[in-house]
Amino acid sequence: MNLMNFSFFVDSALVLLLALLIDVVFGEVPDSIHPTVWMGRVIAVLRTRIRNPNPRREKARGVLLAVFTIALFAVPAFGLLLVIRLFLGWIVYVVVAAIMLKMTIAVKCMSKYTLPIKHALEAGDLDKAKGFLHYIVRRDPATLDERHVISAAVESIAESTTDGITSPIIYFALFGVPGAVAYRVINTLDSMVGYRDVANFNVGWFSAKLDTLANYIPARLTAMLMVLSATILGEDWRGSRLIIRRDRHNMPSVNAGWTIAAMAGALGTQLEKPNYYALGDDHGLSPDYIRRALRMMNMTVVLFAVVVVLPILIVKGFFLSLIGIFWMP
Repeated sequence: MNLMNFSFFVDSALVLLLALLIDVVFGEVPDSIHPTVWMGRVIAVLRTRIRNPNPRREKARGVLLAVFTIALFAVPAFGLLLVIRLFLGWIVYVVVAAIMLKMTIAVKCMSKYTLPIKHALEAGDLDKAKGFLHYIVRRDPATLDERHVISAAVESIAESTTDGITSPIIYFALFGVPGAVAYRVINTLDSMVGYRDVANFNVGWFSAKLDTLANYIPARLTAMLMVLSATILGEDWRGSRLIIRRDRHNMPSVNAGWTIAAMAGALGTQLEKPNYYALGDDHGLSPDYIRRALRMMNMTVVLFAVVVVLPILIVKGFFLSLIGIFWMP
């Protein structure tokens, strides 16, 4: 690698490593300053103002909602990092870029919200366990038994491995911190308007499509690396591979089925949302499966960073050095 290529790789790797370290040590920042919360507030305000009785116009406004919101957060992120890089120096740049990247990923929060469910169930307090579910899933916990509470937690861990970690960092590798920010906006848009109900069908169709497209490759790469994680951790890698092939299409989401199936097979259990879907074979499900799922998530993230992200950064650095353009992680 020439000097510029090596410098790009080191800077990008440091930003990623520092972002993950910040997340593991400090977790989430307060809601009052969290960019995802502000994204949600902007979307909520704009959503009420783009309603239109004409379906075509409402769909067109839904496109504008997505494009405008992505630009509103990604463009300033690019501008801020550019100014810092040019005028405040390398150290400040790496630190600020890492903090901004950390805002797009969520590793520690999955432990924060799912381990209390495990502990409550082990103590025999099902109602307390149900009380934590609203942090991670939308389903009504009132009708769930212990098995389905555990399943909801493990499913959330599996799906969030892509949505909350691997997708943001692959878009960081491809497009820098602004790419990770843009992905986080897309994912937030989908979570707020990407539904098929009457209120959101026209407004959110484009956001839903964007989210599906953005997660398409990361979800599949993540599922494949979950199989490798199962091998390393002594889980059932053969079962993981089998259930991916067999059950990945058993749920409406074309992406989430990959990682949920991979997790179900690796843990040797069935993950189920009653009356909606079931993936895997039922060999029992206990609270400790939540801990095992978190181990799978953490190992998958490490593998994803090493096997997917770092090679992308190497290739990108070499390409940018060949064409001689200014780069920024």
